[in-house]
Amino acid sequence: MMTFEGLGIDARLIQATDELGYVNPTAIQEQAIPILLSGTQDFIGLAQTGTGKTAAFGLPLLHIIDAAAKYPQALIVCPTRELCMQIVKEIELFKKYMTGISVVAVYGGASIGLQIRDLKRGVQIVVATPGRLIDLIERKAINLEQIKYVVLDEADEMLNMGFQEDIEFILKNTPKRESTWLFSATMPTEIRKVSKKYMKDPKEVIVGKVNTANKNIDHQYYVTTAQHRYDTLKRIIDFNPGIYGIIFTRTKLDAQEISERLTREGYDIDALHGDLTQVQRDKVMGQFRDKTLQLLIATDVAARGIDVQGITHVINFELPDDIEIYTHRSGRTGRAGLQGICISIVHAKEMYKFKQIERINNSQFHKMDIPSGKDVCRKQFFSFMDKLLSADISHGDYETYVPMLAEKFVDVSKEDVLKRVAAMEFDRFLKYYEHAEDLNVRERDRAPRRDENASSDRGPRREGRESGREGREGLSPRTEARNAEFKRGGSGYSRLFVNLGTKDGFFKASFLQYVLDMSDLKKDVLGKIDMRDMNSWIEIEKGAAQQMIHALDGKKYKGRSIRMNDADSGGPAGFSSDRSRRPRRGE
Repeated sequence: MMTFEGLGIDARLIQATDELGYVNPTAIQEQAIPILLSGTQDFIGLAQTGTGKTAAFGLPLLHIIDAAAKYPQALIVCPTRELCMQIVKEIELFKKYMTGISVVAVYGGASIGLQIRDLKRGVQIVVATPGRLIDLIERKAINLEQIKYVVLDEADEMLNMGFQEDIEFILKNTPKRESTWLFSATMPTEIRKVSKKYMKDPKEVIVGKVNTANKNIDHQYYVTTAQHRYDTLKRIIDFNPGIYGIIFTRTKLDAQEISERLTREGYDIDALHGDLTQVQRDKVMGQFRDKTLQLLIATDVAARGIDVQGITHVINFELPDDIEIYTHRSGRTGRAGLQGICISIVHAKEMYKFKQIERINNSQFHKMDIPSGKDVCRKQFFSFMDKLLSADISHGDYETYVPMLAEKFVDVSKEDVLKRVAAMEFDRFLKYYEHAEDLNVRERDRAPRRDENASSDRGPRREGRESGREGREGLSPRTEARNAEFKRGGSGYSRLFVNLGTKDGFFKASFLQYVLDMSDLKKDVLGKIDMRDMNSWIEIEKGAAQQMIHALDGKKYKGRSIRMNDADSGGPAGFSSDRSRRPRRGE
């Protein structure tokens, strides 16, 4: 088998990887590193989450960086602060025996002043999120003129988060780059467009099939009714006593509510969502990493960039709106060669959507029966017995107490002792599940409905935030049409018009920050943002729309009055033909 030494990287890097236990490179590392060591070849690497992409670009960067030159030579752009910090942490481990190389992370939610100070000290590698990087560029606090190597990590996630214009702006501001390295789990059309525009004859390496789920993951699903989702979730958790996992919801409200309910019922769980401060977020993640928390419940936005080893289960409390988001969710488990389980709780009416996910991921999904109350109690009981039998009694002066115990239990049979132990441990479970109902949806219970392939002008009702994009490469026209239908007409969202655009000096990240600062709202209330030269459209939760309108409408920006109103309730006067409101369904 290939070794890291055989890849041709610096001996000091070999020493570090040996200490980290890296013996044989993963498939993406083995194929990417020899190409990237030249430093002059544009590169596209497609591999699933958890396959070692950070080492695939981090090791060759450290090999070719000039430690004597104290200015930014390499730029790594990634979607979230968590991934940003994780990349820096791994690169610091890799460069343990290489002196003179400095790595700095710049991301939102932390002091920009301290980050500017770190940059001024002299740095060769900058790891950044798009928004904060553009902020630094606009402040002239960072100079990218001498950047030779640009790495776009988790490129598909950045595009899903609406950073395409920001990425293009960053690439325009690195005119002397010798190569661009793009790493992604999937290959949507937008990535193809960026690669064709900014990359020259890129070498493409595909590890596994694009949009194919990790083969170490067992995909399971449970069919139930909408009102039984929460009870089904509880039963799945109880049926897996050793579970250590992430539960995904569509909205931050669901994440918080479910977390609070499960906490009240004695589960070690906390929520991760956009309303948390960075300090609170770091605390939750610290507790989850050290397994003080058994479960983490999160939205897709809040969970981006999280990389925690040993996750046994990912549970989709609700299916994502975008088919490809499923791949990212499930990729949190089954890492580093370990086995994992991805569970989806599916409403009967969502089965057509679930079948699309199964087809696009090219994996077999297993339908499971929701465990009965007796099944749960039996599973918990045997788990407890296994713990009891494997308890370490080699430490401690237990022999001192054995005579007293023997005397105390002299008239109690072995069977009675076992019954009493079971009663103490499982009384709550037995009472709760004694008369538990069957939560499964049987075929006979399902009301007749039209054929899934029949045409209709009605799409499925959307229950949460639009999180995806249309036109994925490789999807059939029928699949693309259904994806588009998922994303249209979000009943929980308003669409606001505002007469601010790119000609006002905004990029998407700075525009987003401006409207949030002005309105004192959180990022999670926003959907898609469509920016043009002179105006923009913002999707926002209906409950927050008036707050944003009130905060911006009539205010001044660079001496010009801001106009903002609800585009779907008639639109602003003076709409040009190519900037009118979106056609409503049926128009």
